[in-house]
Amino acid sequence: MPEEGWLSRPNETPSPLIVLDDVVKVYETGEVPFTALKHVHLHVGAGEFVGLIGKSGSGKTTLINMITGIDRPTSGDVIVGGTNLGGLSENELAAWRGRTIGVVFQFFQLLPTLTVIENVMLPMDFCNMYAPLERPERAMHLLEQIEMADQAHKLPSALSGGQQQRVAIARALANDPPIIAADEPTGNLDSKTAEAVFEMFEALVERHKTIVMVTHDNDIAARVRRAVHVVDGEIAEERH
Repeated sequence: MPEEGWLSRPNETPSPLIVLDDVVKVYETGEVPFTALKHVHLHVGAGEFVGLIGKSGSGKTTLINMITGIDRPTSGDVIVGGTNLGGLSENELAAWRGRTIGVVFQFFQLLPTLTVIENVMLPMDFCNMYAPLERPERAMHLLEQIEMADQAHKLPSALSGGQQQRVAIARALANDPPIIAADEPTGNLDSKTAEAVFEMFEALVERHKTIVMVTHDNDIAARVRRAVHVVDGEIAEERH
């Protein structure tokens, strides 16, 4: 849950849900360190649909990994929902992420030995969210919303790529997080399926979810409500 004080008082400007303040990320790989992010400042408000746009290697995936806590900055602050991620241990960070951010990956990352419904229940089990008897019902409800209920007891290997991505989105929504972070969620899909996934994200924004999505698809990028262009580890320009 957000820390006390995150919600603004009446007549005050709401605080941003996501704040990156002077974030630098340096990878100490090989003989020469590589600076993936260079003094990045980014604010995202609740209910925004933000696209992180850029070429491969521009730093956009590193940027979204800062927001999700999958990676940590070399310097600077990442504050999400009032929580400064730098102050959390790895275990605290994992628990915080499970409650706060639903993560959708390009290659789905469903566990192959679990059925579809078991994959969707996994975040609930991990974070001890909802009563154990409620979890299958909630998972099935999410699968119904994405028209995958009839596949609930199949393994991921029996599904198409588009079906697996739908399940991955249901899994990301399992704990009803305020934020969805998606890294190239349509990058491995055909155009028709990519369109369906994008429409699902648009519907989530209408339900007041905040979405930050990495993409290099120009058609998709043109349709997000706010585009943040990342070039060589820096935010080069924004389009609202």
